[in-house]
Amino acid sequence: MAISAADVKELRERSGAGMLECKKALEEAKGDMAAAMKALEKKGHEMAAKRGERETAEGLVTSYIHHNHRVGALVEVNCESDFVARTDDFKSLVAAIALQVAGRSDTLYVSKDEMPKDSKDDPKAVVLMEQPYLKDESKTIAELVRDAIAKTGENIRVRRFARFELGR
Repeated sequence: MAISAADVKELRERSGAGMLECKKALEEAKGDMAAAMKALEKKGHEMAAKRGERETAEGLVTSYIHHNHRVGALVEVNCESDFVARTDDFKSLVAAIALQVAGRSDTLYVSKDEMPKDSKDDPKAVVLMEQPYLKDESKTIAELVRDAIAKTGENIRVRRFARFELGR
């Protein structure tokens, strides 16, 4: 089946994957855009798992201050290279994580590994990576990070955060 350049372009815009990857995914899915998207997502998750152990020494520290100036957040997100740290996709990810931290007063830990063994807290409430993303609750913060890893081709790690609220 011949895949049109317009279909490849559309899939590339939706997924952020490279042109050849999009073309291969469309060919394997016999032109089905939804199936090709799922295949690219699966490949991205596999890529993220492989990159999980790579060192992340670059990145950004970003702040978010709510419009009422009563709540703010500071987050550090690391990646492998300063090149990726300067991309709009990476900056958007870090800004989204800062917004998430500011918007959820119950966030205490970055990952489940940081939770005390005897904790009775629900990880979906207190662990940043397990929380549904405020702007799209069908995705967790961990999925946002995995999507960014697939898009950038580098390991990305949320290192730490702090949330500030007047009167608390």
